[in-house]
Amino acid sequence: MTGNGHDKTQRLLEWAVAELEIPGIVAEVKDADGTWFGTAGVADLTTGARRGPGEYLPIGSGGKAFTAAAVLTLEAEGRLDLEDPVNKWLPGVLNAGGYDGDRITIRHLLGNTGGLFATGLAPELVSGYASRSRFAEHRFDVWTLEDLLRLAVSQPPVGQPGERFVYANGGFSIARAIIEKVTGNTYADEIERTVIRPLGLTATYVRPEGDAGYRGPHPRAYSTQFYKDGVDPAAVTPDNWESMMEEPGLEPLDVTEFNTSWDPGNLVSTTGDMIRFVNAVAGGGLLPPAQHRKMWTTVSTEGAGWLSHTRYGLGLFELDKAATGGRTVCGVAGSYWGHMFCALGTPDGEHTVAFHTNTEAKSFDLLFKLAEAELGITIGA
Repeated sequence: MTGNGHDKTQRLLEWAVAELEIPGIVAEVKDADGTWFGTAGVADLTTGARRGPGEYLPIGSGGKAFTAAAVLTLEAEGRLDLEDPVNKWLPGVLNAGGYDGDRITIRHLLGNTGGLFATGLAPELVSGYASRSRFAEHRFDVWTLEDLLRLAVSQPPVGQPGERFVYANGGFSIARAIIEKVTGNTYADEIERTVIRPLGLTATYVRPEGDAGYRGPHPRAYSTQFYKDGVDPAAVTPDNWESMMEEPGLEPLDVTEFNTSWDPGNLVSTTGDMIRFVNAVAGGGLLPPAQHRKMWTTVSTEGAGWLSHTRYGLGLFELDKAATGGRTVCGVAGSYWGHMFCALGTPDGEHTVAFHTNTEAKSFDLLFKLAEAELGITIGA
């Protein structure tokens, strides 16, 4: 599967399998020469089946960009405003735990600047999947939207609205509820109307709340993302979580069938569909100019314990130009038990790459290495 100038990328895929203990990885590229697809490793550790194009894949936090695009479309239609306070649409939802729904706006939610805590580390969430035995017990638990709204305010604020970037899934659960309140439709229906159908994303869908499977071919997913026995999830912080993880070298656990309704977007897609999506949101092919500018008005993520060398817009990021030698590279990324997904591209749509590993992120360096190999940039220190 090498050739067409992508040999360096193919070697990187093989390196990821050999050195990062990734069972299988795929990458799809669209550039001036057409489309290229590369793979290394396997889709199934038991059968040895290879990975291939067209696999259905959870995109994790890549779904945040879909939520933001839907909200921005509603703004363009005159149905809401990014500066609306949350209390205008969801009175009282944020009037708990020290939050102020009159001061936190929709823009704050989509930009991770509302002062909400890092919801992905909430003990109520991670305790259910903290160890291998806990995962087996809770992997099919269903999280309703009401559950997610309660989770969003289950710990105190970490800052004032607009003060700084803190990655908070809870903000996107609230944004999802606002979409449903404004339209009277389900979140899935609005994502279909505003993003999936206009872009022709035929293999992309919001996974139903009770669904733990896929609509088409997919790889097995494997995880070693578990805490050591006896770790109290309440003691885990963004600074110490790595030291709490189980010892390396254990056989990965098959986590393919897994209810991910705790993910505010809960989207499934393919590398091909996500290339089309990133090209559209990066190049201005989905939103009107005013909303496109708002989506790409970014803030620094430095010091936030998130993905380095980035600035965050509304639901997506761009690599910091100070680290790329002035090149603009836009993208989405997500990682959780059994999956890492990323799509990166240039705003002109001339060069875009999407990749997926069937285990969680072992190192986000893989993202930067792939950007260097495929897009020809050098990520600075």
